[in-house]
Amino acid sequence: LKPTVFDDIIAMVALYRPGPMQFIDSFIKRKHGQEPITYLHEGMKSSLENTYGILVYQEQFMQISKEWCGFTGGQADTLRKAVGKKKIDLMRKVKVDFVEGAISHGGATKEVAEKFWDQLEEFANYCFNKSHAACYGLISYWTAYLKAHYPDAFMAALMTSDQDDIDRLAIEIAEAQHMGMKVLAPDVNESFVEFAVVPGKKQIRFGLAAVKGVGVAAVEEVLRAREESRFVSIEDFAKRVNVQKFNKKAWESLIKSGGFDSLADRSDLLFNLESIQGFASKLQKEASSGQTDLFGLLGESSESVMPSISLQPSPTKHTEKERLMWERELMGLYISAHPLDEYAQYFAEQTVPLSTLTKANDEHKAIVGGLISTMRTIITKSGTKMAFIGLEDKTGETEVIVFPKLFQQIGEQLKQDVAVRIEGTISARDREGNLMDDIKVIADNIMIVTDQELRDYQSTGGGPLKARAGSVTTTKRSFSRKQTSLPSTESYATPSVRTATVAAATPKQVYVNVKNPDDHTVLEQLKKTCSRHPGVDTIILVLGDENKSAIKLPFAVDVGDTLTGELGKLLGEDAVVVK
Repeated sequence: LKPTVFDDIIAMVALYRPGPMQFIDSFIKRKHGQEPITYLHEGMKSSLENTYGILVYQEQFMQISKEWCGFTGGQADTLRKAVGKKKIDLMRKVKVDFVEGAISHGGATKEVAEKFWDQLEEFANYCFNKSHAACYGLISYWTAYLKAHYPDAFMAALMTSDQDDIDRLAIEIAEAQHMGMKVLAPDVNESFVEFAVVPGKKQIRFGLAAVKGVGVAAVEEVLRAREESRFVSIEDFAKRVNVQKFNKKAWESLIKSGGFDSLADRSDLLFNLESIQGFASKLQKEASSGQTDLFGLLGESSESVMPSISLQPSPTKHTEKERLMWERELMGLYISAHPLDEYAQYFAEQTVPLSTLTKANDEHKAIVGGLISTMRTIITKSGTKMAFIGLEDKTGETEVIVFPKLFQQIGEQLKQDVAVRIEGTISARDREGNLMDDIKVIADNIMIVTDQELRDYQSTGGGPLKARAGSVTTTKRSFSRKQTSLPSTESYATPSVRTATVAAATPKQVYVNVKNPDDHTVLEQLKKTCSRHPGVDTIILVLGDENKSAIKLPFAVDVGDTLTGELGKLLGEDAVVVK
């Protein structure tokens, strides 16, 4: 649109709704002179001139009814009530006067008057008054200005307003990062009740009250004590912050969320928490009873006999993953890092970023992966269990549907914060079959990706996968458990199709001979090797040395010199044949 006047913004607020959205392209073209501005009748020009001949507001048809049809103010308001509240019976009564007025007062033909009335009846489904649109438009203009010129203050205020809505908060933190700002964990020396700007650093501090378990009263007590000076140590904090207002729950929550990271290690603080609280309680109790005044009699040597606390090193240190889980539990999302940071290469090469899935990919295959954030199971009408999994990677999140057959095989392993790789079908339709922006994935295969596998992963050297809207060749399961003593097929649930765009070529078949079907170590190594080379080529497992049986595996690979070389080293060069 490229607005040049405030009226453009008001019009877009009113137009951007399910009904009038059909006129947005025409509105823009007319503004830029790419489409002629026309009126159904010249008597409507003064009413519709500001919106390029397009009916947008309630006030416009009220003005038309007065100027074109000769309505009084009262009649125009009755028309507004009929249209605005969608009172069809009332509209039919007003129609007679409207059409007659357009003919006698406005000089229109009956056909033109009735045509406009038909448009007005359709308009009743989405009409919006200009005064409301102007208010929304003005707020939009203000907030856009603030976001452009005071981005850190604007984003901090936005996060504060949505601090109880984790989904919105995650979107806003990602937006802040895209704008070049960093959202930092809470800090007892820098944070306030709400999200706050770190002056001159393009940083925003997490609000202390947004941490679960830390109430506003506890935060205000911290701020009161901090007015004197910054906290220089845990002992200093314990001395100055009232234990009655800052309880054990607040201590634990702020420690785990990183609020004391500038003063001490999280593991050490949790290990010494009972001692810290006991020290604070004893010292403050003595101060309130006047006992500490006795030290004043000792003059300058009083510091040597004042009680103090020494933190004992924790015998076990919490892992980075555990600390991130705490952050998610207490703040709803990861702040200091993301559990998938060190495995970025694996997921970039082996899965499609969730943010790239769109309704254009509906009914096509995709390989997705990340962490299980939520999990909900239900009992179907047949008495079997199925699950709805919340899956998130570093780019976004989606819902994965796991039907009973697959859930029965792998359900016990599906838990929150478990890393998975999922081969499935993208679904972007509702129950009526309408396309939506809400993307889901129906799981065909799920593979649990262990920390060890992620650490051992070696880059394939390929670029990141991309979701593809075109048709994709897939393989189907054709595995008989009676044929062999191989592990469950679901443990082999590796990608059955590489969703990156590949050059058009005839799919190949690679035959791999495993002479000892009971050698599970070799089978696991075979699985890992193939998982590093997803593609569209079929892999057929030939079992046994003399009485051989062949099985087409439920995934596909990218046959090339690298894969065949690795398989040759594992099984012997004579055990690998490509056709």
